[in-house]
Amino acid sequence: MAINKVMVVDDSPTERHVLGDILGKKGFLVVYAENGEKAVENAKLEQPDLILMDVVMPGLNGFQATKIITRDPATQHIPIIICTTKGQETDKIWGLRQGAKDYITKPIGAAELLGKIAALG
Repeated sequence: MAINKVMVVDDSPTERHVLGDILGKKGFLVVYAENGEKAVENAKLEQPDLILMDVVMPGLNGFQATKIITRDPATQHIPIIICTTKGQETDKIWGLRQGAKDYITKPIGAAELLGKIAALG
């Protein structure tokens, strides 16, 4: 599956900008959501090829949003990579159990991120 459109979900404008910049320079079309609720809504509307999901956000957190998106027939085909500061092994296992395809701990390097995306494509 070719990955062209990527949705970046993060409540931090700085993180959204950093990830968007990395992706934009590589030719990806980037769309954004600033929280879990918007991520669920935009996943249906935008139908991105990949979602990069933060965990720690107000309201619906990234684990909850991932679970909703990966269990909804309209969005379950969209792979999710969790991108978070939560680096404990238990967090990683929990994220993958919610349906994420991969898990990256912040700060995220461009090479690591692009490598993970390439592995999905």
